[in-house]
Amino acid sequence: MVGGVLAGLVVAVWFFVVDTIAGRPFHTPAALAGVLTRQEVAAPTLRLVTAYTVVHFAVFALLGAAMAGAIASLRTPPRLLLGVLFGLVAQEIAFYAGLALSGGSRVAVVPWPHIVAANVLAGFALMGYLHRASQDQHPFGLAVLKGHPLLTQGLFTGLVGAGVVALWFFMLDVAAGHPLRTPAALGAALLFGASNAGTVEVNLGVVAAYTVVHLVAFFAAGVLFVAIAEQIERTPSLILLAAMAMIVLDAVVGTVLALGAQWVLGTLGVWSVVVANVLAVSAMGWYVWATHPLLRRRLREPVEMRV
Repeated sequence: MVGGVLAGLVVAVWFFVVDTIAGRPFHTPAALAGVLTRQEVAAPTLRLVTAYTVVHFAVFALLGAAMAGAIASLRTPPRLLLGVLFGLVAQEIAFYAGLALSGGSRVAVVPWPHIVAANVLAGFALMGYLHRASQDQHPFGLAVLKGHPLLTQGLFTGLVGAGVVALWFFMLDVAAGHPLRTPAALGAALLFGASNAGTVEVNLGVVAAYTVVHLVAFFAAGVLFVAIAEQIERTPSLILLAAMAMIVLDAVVGTVLALGAQWVLGTLGVWSVVVANVLAVSAMGWYVWATHPLLRRRLREPVEMRV
């Protein structure tokens, strides 16, 4: 039950931060309390927030106990994947079932990206607590990657590329006077099918959801970069083929992004995507070069080409 309460605390903190940033502290718990009690809530009150908080932690305590029991019966160690399942399945079902029973299943008071992000983080917190409480010796979290060096190196390589691209567009947005507009617009287009700039609002939930997609995409690209580098270490003669493949891939990705996101980029234009691509490839290439001494030695050797 302690793990469930900890998971509930993570969700509560998430929405407190979101509400505070939006200038509406405690809006979410008060609004959900109003939905559950079928009352119109004009402003948060101590009674509503307290009542919903009690229900909130009670539900999470029960969910945490149920998840701990399921893990014990299955004799499987706590894993982050189970945390994701806990967040996306158990908590989602409990949340929307509660809304349905109260007649508020169509409520739009809590955007779904916030629900997904908060619930997944809560699942991670629960699994982390269960792992520590059970004194399980299996690797947990990022420690799992130690047995998979390709994934580990790909993760860090992808983070370098993702960070460079994010910083590039953040600077462009700030210069244009619209911070975070690009990730918000891309998130709206990708997640909600928005087709014009008039429907885009800079929303923290949409930005966070798109950031996850952004990181996953670059993680995959990072793994590809590292895999190519390791293949070149074994067979240096493939360097030209690898270079051609990366150039073609970069051109295809750049074209697709430019055409598909033209309305998103607005006055920034296609050139911003091209520059972002070049910066990402250069940064990731530099990181792979810096972390692979064998690759540097191989590429300094004369390459024999057979026709």
